[in-house]
Amino acid sequence: MSNFQDIRRQAGRMLTNPLVPLISRLKLTPNMMTFTGIILNLVAAVVIGFGCLLAGGIIFLLAGLFDLLDGALARYMEKTTRFGALLDSTADRITEGAIFLSLIFVTGVSVWPFNVTWELVLIFLALIGSYLTSYIRARAEGLNIDCTVGLFTRVERVIILALGLLLSQVFIALAIVVVLSFVTVGQRLVHVWRQARK
Repeated sequence: MSNFQDIRRQAGRMLTNPLVPLISRLKLTPNMMTFTGIILNLVAAVVIGFGCLLAGGIIFLLAGLFDLLDGALARYMEKTTRFGALLDSTADRITEGAIFLSLIFVTGVSVWPFNVTWELVLIFLALIGSYLTSYIRARAEGLNIDCTVGLFTRVERVIILALGLLLSQVFIALAIVVVLSFVTVGQRLVHVWRQARK
């Protein structure tokens, strides 16, 4: 297993090492690379969702290159930060979720979007929002940053979902969970960014 990891790291360096000095001369920052990767992944998700798998796969691979380059650039420029580490790993979770969501639409693409219920989409988005709020807290605490802030924690999610079930208003409950979970994700990212600058 360790040999495989060494091979993977070496292959990654062979790919990024020639590009990193050029990128640094262009005054691009590691966080710019991360955000570019996020945008490309979201574009890939949309393209895949419309059934263009080849084009989506190409864009997805290109986005993966940016994912490799942000960390390599941070190390090269000696700009590794705790917030950068959190942003990079959070971006990975968001973009993975977007790609998996796009694959929901691919199933039965001939009748898109009528084969996919919006309830199913909301369930998936609620799942992503829920695990991101917990993930960011755990990742931040691993970086020695307290991250208990946020409008919508697990307690609030449980209450809203329970009320939705009790009142037979699951769609509305899911919509609330999705919106407020992603608000909390934003709050926690901003909090970690501020704490990491101290």
